[in-house]
Amino acid sequence: MCGPMAGIRVVEMGVWVAGPAAAGILADWGADVIKVEPPTGDPCRQFHSMLGGDLPTNPVFELDNRSKRGVALDLAQPEAYEAVCALIDRADVFISNMRPGALERLRLDPKAMMARNSRLIYAAITGYGNEGDERDRAAFDIGAFWCRSGIADLLTAEGGMPPYQRGGMGDHPTGMSAAAAISAALFHRERTGEGQLVSTSLLRQGMYTVGFDLNLALGWGRVPARAARQTMGSPTVNHYAAQDGKRFWLIGLEGTRHWPSLVRAVGHDEWLNDERFATPLARAQNASILVTLLDLEFAQKTLEEWAEVFAADPEMFWAPVQTVEDVLADPQTWAAGAYVDVPGAATMVATPVDFDGTPWAPRSGAPDLGEHTREVLSELGYDDARIDAMYVSGAAATRPWFGD
Repeated sequence: MCGPMAGIRVVEMGVWVAGPAAAGILADWGADVIKVEPPTGDPCRQFHSMLGGDLPTNPVFELDNRSKRGVALDLAQPEAYEAVCALIDRADVFISNMRPGALERLRLDPKAMMARNSRLIYAAITGYGNEGDERDRAAFDIGAFWCRSGIADLLTAEGGMPPYQRGGMGDHPTGMSAAAAISAALFHRERTGEGQLVSTSLLRQGMYTVGFDLNLALGWGRVPARAARQTMGSPTVNHYAAQDGKRFWLIGLEGTRHWPSLVRAVGHDEWLNDERFATPLARAQNASILVTLLDLEFAQKTLEEWAEVFAADPEMFWAPVQTVEDVLADPQTWAAGAYVDVPGAATMVATPVDFDGTPWAPRSGAPDLGEHTREVLSELGYDDARIDAMYVSGAAATRPWFGD
């Protein structure tokens, strides 16, 4: 194995995205991740049929589950519970994003597992936290991260409808936070020998995402106004459309610094002395007029032509608004290492961290349901007769996943 987590064993009991994403990051980084699923499978496998069912693979599931080994066990049966406990006894890390109450009913809660393995890093990912009346409330990232945290409302134009979140948009950063917490806890254990519970939640991740707004409300009792093109305080931080309909965003956050470059780009040096636009306050007060004038100018050239104009001035900060197709064709995304070839699978999106000294690489695609059940149980010392008996009783399962 390769990567900075080589030699670390992780047991994941994750569903949908956030838990599997955290374990998937560690798997990318070299950890031996054993994914424990019920005989019905992680419900994220359902994306195969939800997205059409005629696809040869399940790209959504593959993204967060590559390089893992898969075990299928029915935890309602004592022998399956015993096997999971044996796995956790030997693990460095246990990750789950099941609700706290469900883990307690399964006797896999932090208190029970850490009593068995004092060196264990137990990573709990929840919707709303481990405490409080709503600790077991159904969340998903669209509920806790997107809606409950304030993000959806803050991105809603005055009088408009809330925008839709993209799939996994809150789960993936929450998974990254969990991976960071696990890394810190492993570092602490390296110094002290002590395991510990680490936790994060979709709600906390969402609130941190809009921390600027929430901290302003906490500190000053006010929230910034909703953004609207015609009333943006600075024309150097706004989006516009080129002649070919392609949109781009100006990202000159320092208005005084970037305003002259914008004026020169559109060929209106006289605006520098126009009293309507001569100061940041004047530009904010006359934002609607200025945006309209800029819209007329930007409609005169294609985005490719504007890119050449902008490139002539190093103080002209901007970025294109790209479609998915644009992103995949963008040479900079490839240069940035945003893709990875997975053995036996396909080219996929890479997790967003690299290590020069301990480079990582995926080792395999996502496991079929229960693909490694026999292998992992054998590593625990189970002989073939005992494993066969578990298959017969239904305590263990193995079968390929066809999306049905």
